[in-house]
Amino acid sequence: MPGLCASVSLQARLAVPRCPRFSLTTTQSSPPPASAVLDHSSTAQLPPPPYAPPKSGLLSLLPASWVPYAELTRIDKPTGAYYLFFPCLWSTLLAAPLASAPPTTVIGTSLLFLSGALIMRGAGCAINDLWDRNLDPHVARTRLRPIARGAITPFNGLVFTGAQLLAGLAVLLQFPYQCFFYATPSLLLVATYPLAKRVTYYPQFVLGLTFSWGAIMGFPALGIDLVSSSAALAAAGCLYASNVAWTVLYDMIYAHMDIKDDAKAGIKSIALKHDAQTKQVLTGLAITQVGLLAAAGVAAGAGPAFFIGSCGGALVTLGVMIKRVNLKSVKDCWWWFVNGCWMTGGVVSLGLAADYALRYGQEGEVEKVES
Repeated sequence: MPGLCASVSLQARLAVPRCPRFSLTTTQSSPPPASAVLDHSSTAQLPPPPYAPPKSGLLSLLPASWVPYAELTRIDKPTGAYYLFFPCLWSTLLAAPLASAPPTTVIGTSLLFLSGALIMRGAGCAINDLWDRNLDPHVARTRLRPIARGAITPFNGLVFTGAQLLAGLAVLLQFPYQCFFYATPSLLLVATYPLAKRVTYYPQFVLGLTFSWGAIMGFPALGIDLVSSSAALAAAGCLYASNVAWTVLYDMIYAHMDIKDDAKAGIKSIALKHDAQTKQVLTGLAITQVGLLAAAGVAAGAGPAFFIGSCGGALVTLGVMIKRVNLKSVKDCWWWFVNGCWMTGGVVSLGLAADYALRYGQEGEVEKVES
């Protein structure tokens, strides 16, 4: 599946801060004096606003009792699920010609991956909030998360997470049984990531290892045994490595939104480690990603549509993003993080889809001639 097991690690990071930040101000036990409020030169701060139920968007349409659980899954911030889905889609489209899979099978498999990505992304967010339930109340940006503000008890959050995991397992079992065994090793990475983001400057790399697992899963999902097919194994390995580079790239941009808080709170990140060389690092990651993507295509026997559309398109979209993103602007980093998902993810998907359609059509023509 989309690394159904691996995707748990997505956590809340693709829609919210990767790791809780300790508050840099001291909570006041009594309201500030009126003079402090009126004096704009004073450093005193007003108490943060209380939680207010959503008045617009998807969450506003739900019953009040459902809202905390919907917030827990970040259903109103789906970018993380899309980043989780694209590696699954790419591996499915890359494997489809090798498996001679008909379009109906490719579409059905892709939809299963999408449902799994949505479910497991929500489970990952819930797990993140359970891990950080004692830290989030002390951080301005996370203090109103449903578990942090007491809208959901830890026990209820755990039960809800278990239900999501069971739903994810139900989706996984719709695939060939081999997928279960391919997905299981990702559990080790799922357990490692929460620790990595606290002890290393490169948690993005561990996230990439975990989050890219779907780049492998499309092959067994279409009935291809990676152990017995060297071409498929090489294609899957290169695609997986390419996705790791992509994850580090986009998450490095995301990390710049919190770089000041990271420095003050002692949180490690690749953005903090390489702040002065960020665009050079991003350029290197982009070249690595596209190079490995091309290698995956060579191994899978892809045609010109893939190399022009997917590889060429990725090179252009990544280049534009790296050149134009303002790493000093939180708003700009967020915009490119969200929209870069569709720009690069979209062109790679279209190139793969075009290559599959052309090769499937050619295969049909050959069969007609032979018959």
